[in-house]
Amino acid sequence: MISAAVDDCPTITLTKTERDDLASVAARAAATPPRLVDDSGWVATARALSCRLPPRLNEELRRFRHDPGPDGLILVRNLPVDDVLRATPSTPGSVERTATREAAAQVLITLQLGEVVAFRNEKAGALVQNVVPVPAHERQQSNAGSTRLEMHVENAFHPHRPDLVALMCLRNDHENRAGLRIASIRRAAVLLPGLVRRVLAEPRFVTEPPPSFGGADGEAPAHPVLAGAPDDPDVRVDFSATRPLDDDAGRALETLREAFDQVARTIVLTPGDLALVDNRLAIHGRTAFTPRYDGNDRWLYRTFVHLNHRVSRASRTGNGNVLD
Repeated sequence: MISAAVDDCPTITLTKTERDDLASVAARAAATPPRLVDDSGWVATARALSCRLPPRLNEELRRFRHDPGPDGLILVRNLPVDDVLRATPSTPGSVERTATREAAAQVLITLQLGEVVAFRNEKAGALVQNVVPVPAHERQQSNAGSTRLEMHVENAFHPHRPDLVALMCLRNDHENRAGLRIASIRRAAVLLPGLVRRVLAEPRFVTEPPPSFGGADGEAPAHPVLAGAPDDPDVRVDFSATRPLDDDAGRALETLREAFDQVARTIVLTPGDLALVDNRLAIHGRTAFTPRYDGNDRWLYRTFVHLNHRVSRASRTGNGNVLD
């Protein structure tokens, strides 16, 4: 595994003036009645205010949307995060319904990339979700765990999985051991033999939905792991939930895992860092850490983004932001 420092990643670090300007717009959004992130009126106001982000930030976001580069990642640093935060949540399914300044800042940024979405069966459809360790969930392969999280495409099983995933750090773990692991198919594909790429491009794999989505209705549909342009494919895999349908597919999947391991990097996020991950090109996971459940554990905000909101219209009641 190639471990990279934050400085090696595609990064935009806000100046003090830019940070203050973003904080001002975020505070205005946060104060907008009813001060609820999931309210459609609040989202509409935030969508309009997102046009007032610092110009240099908007330029970088627009560039990233057009082409997320070889890593499928951009890191925005020095976002406004209060020096004194409330205790890190520790309950299952924790979400951020209230429009805090930090939540507003994340929504403003993601709304300049596309539309913020959520899934009814995942954390009750909240648009801003807490990624925090939960007691008795340590070994789960989920955002509530603290064991090593397998590399995956977010909601790889879903036909309308997110195009982008945004992860904003409010607080890291006590020892700064928890790291975001990320690897791009654009870097891994060059390590794959032609035969392996052909197998991965065939519908010889299935990805099971988690219990929260009701599990599979019968057999999960077969799908390819690589799709789209042969010379620049998208990837669809969750190494904890995707399984091959035959031996050759199994060997190809293992070769892909090894290629991802060779190009993966680990980034330790610090408060005020926002990682924007292209969920079509990059897989991500997390290194293990030890929570203390003392109110100061690792705490990230997570949001999902669709670049083409119209595609999922039939799954969204009232043209809202939550997929049923």
